Amino acid sequence: MKQVILRIIIIAILCLYLIPVSDSSAETKPFRIGATVSLEGKYKEPSAMIQGGYKLWESQINQRAGLLGRPVELLLYDDKSDEKLVRQFYEKLIKGDKVDLVLSPYGTPLTLVASEVSEKHGYVMLASGASGEKIWERGYKNVFGMYATANRYFIGLLDLMARNGLKSVAVLYENSSFNIDVAAGVESWAKRFGLKVAFSKGYKTGKTDLTGLLSEARAVNPDGILLSAYPADGYLLLNLMEQAKYRPKVVGITIAPSYPEFHKQAGNMAEGVFGPFQWEPDERIPFPGTKKFIVDYKAFTDIIPSYHAGSAYASCEIIEKAITQNKSFDQKKIRDFISSYDTVTVIGRFKVDPSGKQIGHNPILIQWQNGEKQIVYPTTMQTAPPKF
Repeated sequence: MKQVILRIIIIAILCLYLIPVSDSSAETKPFRIGATVSLEGKYKEPSAMIQGGYKLWESQINQRAGLLGRPVELLLYDDKSDEKLVRQFYEKLIKGDKVDLVLSPYGTPLTLVASEVSEKHGYVMLASGASGEKIWERGYKNVFGMYATANRYFIGLLDLMARNGLKSVAVLYENSSFNIDVAAGVESWAKRFGLKVAFSKGYKTGKTDLTGLLSEARAVNPDGILLSAYPADGYLLLNLMEQAKYRPKVVGITIAPSYPEFHKQAGNMAEGVFGPFQWEPDERIPFPGTKKFIVDYKAFTDIIPSYHAGSAYASCEIIEKAITQNKSFDQKKIRDFISSYDTVTVIGRFKVDPSGKQIGHNPILIQWQNGEKQIVYPTTMQTAPPKF
């Protein structure tokens, strides 16, 4: 009798091992999202903000029981600000790691490469850190913009210059996709506002080229100098101006002035600098969720967020909405939802045209005044009037 009972127990245990995994068990498998971030190189500073936005959303979505009941797992590789590594890692993420979705890296050059890979494999990508026009001129169906495009960055400053009787501007820009588009936009909009572009020239390397370019620009005596470049060159230009004891009535710089530590790093030269940005971490900005995002990001990272962080976080929220509304992880359904989605995120309106280019969002303009950032344009969001 004991032997019969023992056999029954053994058979029961073996049956347990033979029971197939149920569908509900498969659904609890993590929903894996892959991307690259730049922990090194010239994109390091803004990319750190992008990473913070992604990770904050990952933490919060998992506190809310994940996506359709599945926990979210971020898989991030360090691309070292290198386009070749971006291509390798996105291929690895999709073909090797078999992630369910991809997010974008920071910067137009890296996003051009990453989206080439994602498009080839039919993956949706929200470009949360890029605004170069070329991204949306390739006929792709799966890449969508978060930012106002680069050619619109300095509209606010040019408008203010014209309104205040200033006549001319010089444009310096790094020879990369985003910065070339910014410069082209300045030249186009300056004409509309009746401003003369007295000087416009690109450069390859700030360390070797900016000194000479500043001298050339200074020679035409412009009312303003606008620089489109990544943060290191922004600080370098101000340092060169300080050494030359030269300061035009207007100085506008992309990216670097968005960071809270800009004034600390640039010192007195930071005073009066204008910067065009996609968003500002100001609780007075009337977008839904802005105040909570600022508080949450600061608590999560111990850093005040820049617009890069806000855009990364907003892109994840849009993806979350696409998935939960469709009750599906299907790439085509996510793509179709985003292509027709019109909403207001923590950084402002989101709406794309048929090419995927962002047309709903508008940049704002800040100026450093008395050691603090003030929103000076548009007037509906102004926290202080501009100073020239």
